[in-house]
Amino acid sequence: MPELRRAVAADAAAVRALTRAAYAKWVPLIGREPKPMGADYETAVVRHRVDLAYLGGELAALIETIPASDHLLVENVAVAPAFQGRGLGRFLMAHAERLAAAQGHAEMRLYTNQRFAENIRLYLALGYGIDREEQSALGVTTYMSKPL
Repeated sequence: MPELRRAVAADAAAVRALTRAAYAKWVPLIGREPKPMGADYETAVVRHRVDLAYLGGELAALIETIPASDHLLVENVAVAPAFQGRGLGRFLMAHAERLAAAQGHAEMRLYTNQRFAENIRLYLALGYGIDREEQSALGVTTYMSKPL
C-alpha cells in the first residue's frame, strides 16, 4: 500500500521531474511534449491539491486535483516509469474519488489526449464515460466524467 502525503511548495521540482519522466513515452506518439510536461508546478502545488504516493520511501506517483463548484477535476496523474503497471494509477484515481465525495462533489472529471489509448481504456474500466472530444492545434482532447 503506497504512503500518501500532500505536496508542499518544496516538492515542486520533484513533481515536475516525476511528471516529465512519466509523460516522456508519449512524446514520439504525438510529436510534442504533453501539456503536463511544461506545467508550472511551483504554482500548481500551492493552488491545487497534489498528492504524492511513495513506495519504499521513493516517490512513485502523484495525482493533481482541482475542485470546481460541481465536480472534482483530475488535472494530472503521473506514475514514474519504474513503478508503472503496479496499479498506482487506479489507487490514485480511487483516492481522488474519495476526496471528491468527502468534499460533497457528485462528479469526477478529467481530460486526456485522444491518442493516449491505454489511459482512456483505464478510465473507461474505472467507470468514466466519454463526454466529448475537441479538436485543437494540439490534437484531439477527450473529456471524460464519472458520477459518484
